[in-house]
Amino acid sequence: MKTRFIISLATTAVVAGLIIACNKSNSTTGSNNTGNSTAPNNSTAQVQTQVDDESQVTTELNAAEDDINNSLNTSAAFSGVASTGTGSGLQTDGTGGLQILYNLCDATVTTDTANGLRELIITYNGLGCAGHRTRTGVITIAIPIGTHWKDKGAVVTVNINNLKITRIRDQKTIIINGTYTFTNVSGGLLRDLASLTTITHTVTANNLTVQFADSATRTWNVAKQRVFTYSNGVVMTTTGTHSDGTNSNIAIWGTNRFGNSFETLIVQPLVVEQDCDWRLTSGQTETIRKAVTLDITYGLDSSGNPTSCPGTGYYYFKAVWTIGDKTYTFIAPY
Repeated sequence: MKTRFIISLATTAVVAGLIIACNKSNSTTGSNNTGNSTAPNNSTAQVQTQVDDESQVTTELNAAEDDINNSLNTSAAFSGVASTGTGSGLQTDGTGGLQILYNLCDATVTTDTANGLRELIITYNGLGCAGHRTRTGVITIAIPIGTHWKDKGAVVTVNINNLKITRIRDQKTIIINGTYTFTNVSGGLLRDLASLTTITHTVTANNLTVQFADSATRTWNVAKQRVFTYSNGVVMTTTGTHSDGTNSNIAIWGTNRFGNSFETLIVQPLVVEQDCDWRLTSGQTETIRKAVTLDITYGLDSSGNPTSCPGTGYYYFKAVWTIGDKTYTFIAPY
């Protein structure tokens, strides 16, 4: 039997590591056209196109992961608590010091029970959210009946079906499909974070498919750990958990739009803070190919210097890579 209801969720939009991969070339110059998918290998145009492509994808993957986590925390049937208090937000410290106000502004959530599983189904309605993007598609979260998300070691399976995201400012569209596994390693819910001190989740996915604006379809893998702590609000610290035998701390790996394989390491943890309006405030990633390494630093101002919480407005990232004997720097907002 299916029961329909609308859940209020927090859109803790998180920008995590950008993934950029390049081929070897002797070129030391290049165009600044970030939309040129036929640019020479390793040209500035190709790298900047990859920055733009893959920052959009990783941003949207993290936004979807947050919607999933918040859905699990907010639904009493899934979380395993008697009441989630969705009408007034979730107070984690009992004094009003931390409230997580959930509001999923572009989707409805329904429940279903079938084949020994309880399901949460997020259906994005294409109406837009905060003026940045529109989304259509369905995410289905399945957990065995009798298991609750607050349980230590609880595992849920997440299927992403034709999640189509269109960026408002330039109408650039991507489509994501695939299956995730979420594990509540420590147990506990965000509403209880102040008393629990820390909560640890892992997020993994094999063979996600990403279709880019030029219809190129590529495969990505994800392996991350998210640790939630409390300091004037929720602080989420993300690290990579995959190892290839040589490199560790790998968070995402696969093939980019241009057909180049890559792996992206989180070399300094990516930190998102509630009291900075749920923004990514610091961290560094390193993207590795056989011939090229690219470093990206987060939490900067438009000049590439560390900055304090902007609340509204932009943080900036700085990407640095070397082609031949020339070093390139690319600074952009996120």
